[in-house]
Amino acid sequence: MVGVGSEAQKYVWEGAIPLQIHLHESEITTLPSPEPALILAPRIGYLPLLVPQIKPYFSDTLPPGVDTVWFDFKGMPLKWYIPTGVLFDLLCLEPERPWNLTVHFRGYPGDLLSPCEGEDSVKWSYINSLKEAAYIINGNSKNVMNMSQIDQFELWRSVLNREMEAYLRISSKLKLGIVGEDYTKIVMSPRQSNNEADSVGPSRAGRIPVRLYVRNVGEYTDDLEDVPPVDSWDRICYMNKPVEIQREEGKILNLYDAIKMLLPEFFPDEPSIDEELSKLELEDEPGIGGSNLSDPDPDTNTVRKTELVTVKNETQLYPSHPTGKSEIKLVRIQGIEPKLDIPFSWVVTNLIYPEHFLHMCVCVGVSQDPSKTS
Repeated sequence: MVGVGSEAQKYVWEGAIPLQIHLHESEITTLPSPEPALILAPRIGYLPLLVPQIKPYFSDTLPPGVDTVWFDFKGMPLKWYIPTGVLFDLLCLEPERPWNLTVHFRGYPGDLLSPCEGEDSVKWSYINSLKEAAYIINGNSKNVMNMSQIDQFELWRSVLNREMEAYLRISSKLKLGIVGEDYTKIVMSPRQSNNEADSVGPSRAGRIPVRLYVRNVGEYTDDLEDVPPVDSWDRICYMNKPVEIQREEGKILNLYDAIKMLLPEFFPDEPSIDEELSKLELEDEPGIGGSNLSDPDPDTNTVRKTELVTVKNETQLYPSHPTGKSEIKLVRIQGIEPKLDIPFSWVVTNLIYPEHFLHMCVCVGVSQDPSKTS
């Protein structure tokens, strides 16, 4: 029934992270210094959307100037177009509550972050991500680009206000495929006729949009508290990479299989799940992540294809270590560290973000070879 989500989806939509927001010391003009602001940030939301709540709290102590709000965590500027829940999962391997962030109203780091003009920029970032997801699923983004202004407005308001039922009702008009148990049966069944294939999108049935974030934690121990904080986005690779979930009839793709398809370099001793995956990858147009996220032009024929498939600085991300090997240390989705044998269709159905991407955070590290440590 359209408009009624699962219990797991409701938990996701209601999920929030307690934040303790500190004003950067360089912007404090009064004594005593203001106390940090405490706020609940929606997991599926974005940091710039919190500004209307945060700014009044600090307005009396700000220096003169024009507001250009941005946030940092332990000195690293946070990319505003990444959902708050993803930032938390990725940067806090041992989650701290409340999460301590610093807010800046001056000195926007334009060399590190793409411009953000508040809610309008976030909205168009969301719409462009929705176009990307549609392109991956259906081979085009026409359904999103042809949305009426009313539906587009209502869809955004449903995300902004975390109104899941309204979102499901409006987003169902986009026909971005079917997920869950029925979807698994469709893509695992013998080859369909053209009419049947249309029900999950022409020519690309079974392609799930995944936004993958891979963090290199270096030489790790079993205690994640020992992992130093990230000091640069160069230590994190993020990319869009579709998962093709069509499998042999009678077999169910689980999360382990999906990760193996996304990061085959970590499974060198096992056969490839899908040797043809590279043939199905989107044509990549190299670019800098986030540079076009706030482009409001609805007439573009191609969606933003930055951060897709190609891993930059791969030698840095997956280091070759003379006394050990690179391996996956942690997988986190929506704050959950799921068992890897869970059906991937369940993960997609319940844990995707409102722009139809599954955001997956993966930590990789270098394990020591005991024979080399004597």
